[in-house]
Amino acid sequence: MFSLFRKSAPKEHRAEINGEVVQVFQKETILHAALRENIDFPHSCRVGGCASCKCRLVKGTVKELTDIGYILSDDELDQGYILACQSVPTSDISIEVDLTAQKQRKTVPGRVVLQERLTHDITHLKLQLDQTLNYKAGQYADLSLDSLPGLARSYSFATPCQMDATLSFFVRKVPGGPFSTTVNDQELLGHTVMVDGPAGEFWLRASEAPLILIAGGSGLAPILALLKDAVDGQNHRPVTLLFGARCQQDLYRLDDIRDLALKWSSAFRFIPVLSKEDESSDWTGARGRVTDFIPGLSLQGAEAYLCGPPGMIDAAEARLIEGGVKRTSIYADRFTTTRHVMEAESSVMTL
Repeated sequence: MFSLFRKSAPKEHRAEINGEVVQVFQKETILHAALRENIDFPHSCRVGGCASCKCRLVKGTVKELTDIGYILSDDELDQGYILACQSVPTSDISIEVDLTAQKQRKTVPGRVVLQERLTHDITHLKLQLDQTLNYKAGQYADLSLDSLPGLARSYSFATPCQMDATLSFFVRKVPGGPFSTTVNDQELLGHTVMVDGPAGEFWLRASEAPLILIAGGSGLAPILALLKDAVDGQNHRPVTLLFGARCQQDLYRLDDIRDLALKWSSAFRFIPVLSKEDESSDWTGARGRVTDFIPGLSLQGAEAYLCGPPGMIDAAEARLIEGGVKRTSIYADRFTTTRHVMEAESSVMTL
């Protein structure tokens, strides 16, 4: 018996990206379609947390998978900006995107010259490149190891740009993560590493506003880079640094922070916060979630820089805005994992 009804073909839409036409399949994001067609579209986290893939919607309509209001400014939203990784076309569309930042990236080989354990699950990886890679303190690069072909992961630079062509990264071991597990558990001295970058829009903006810096775990890397670069540049705005960790053994680079505080010409306040420190320990400092201590800070006219896991970033942004910090004065670098990307991509398939 033949069915009287014929299943309709999946709806596709045309997307013009800077004039180049791409077919976007049903439930597919603009970014996914662009990358599938080998367009060198700027991107990073793929989960709507970094704004690297922002573009301007000139014509047509899209369905947004997440609220992008906390990533893009009011002016950008008014001008029609969207995030390509979070936008699924609901009609034929036309977008404009700045591809210059992507063109500034380059891939440089190097080798591991230092592998230093910072905590039980964070390793300092220092590389010597074959040539200098210019970047802004706070940005990141994609790393790939010769022992893990075809696998690349993004990590923030832990220092400002160095004239001797060395790079430092803090790599936290992610359960089930092949790259981070290799860095933390295997001997890599002398191994070849490919570095692709720089990327990201997380860097210190020119301002005299007081700085609120909030880091969690390996998120301390770009924050330290920002501060060290600011010391060298004599940019000494009042600073409050909140650093969230689980216990005392998870605190690291404290000597670097003390040194920065001594060199800083304005007020420098450092508040380490431990969430799982044993109640019977000798710790007399702050306990709880790092975001719990935001309401007690002086937030009037402040500018905030946040780096760490998405949950911490979201909670911190909410507390800062409640305290009067303008959304346009908050800059965030969300550390996402492969799991976050897979979850985001699977959510597209269930639309």
